[in-house]
Amino acid sequence: MKLTARQIDTAKPKDKSYKLSDGGGMYLEIFPNGSKCWRLKYRFAGKEKRLAFGTYPTVTLAEARNKREDVKKILANGDDPGQVKKVMLPIVRSVMKDSIHAQ
Repeated sequence: MKLTARQIDTAKPKDKSYKLSDGGGMYLEIFPNGSKCWRLKYRFAGKEKRLAFGTYPTVTLAEARNKREDVKKILANGDDPGQVKKVMLPIVRSVMKDSIHAQ
């Protein structure tokens, strides 16, 4: 069953971390300290892997779902989303840093 914003907002921390599933391998992990992290479980080259999308509410439910769809496209192209993220993240940070300094 898909998550709702209300379910996410009312999810309370417990003694141990737990997961609220949104389907398609994506879930929100709620930690004992109250933080909530979007994650996606996927398989690549026969191995199970996980990818983090960010924390809620910084990354909204809609944004997390869009990221899940982006990951599905990367997998459909035969690439490992975790490796793509490792390669792209420094590039994005550099571009953002350059654009901030240019202003």
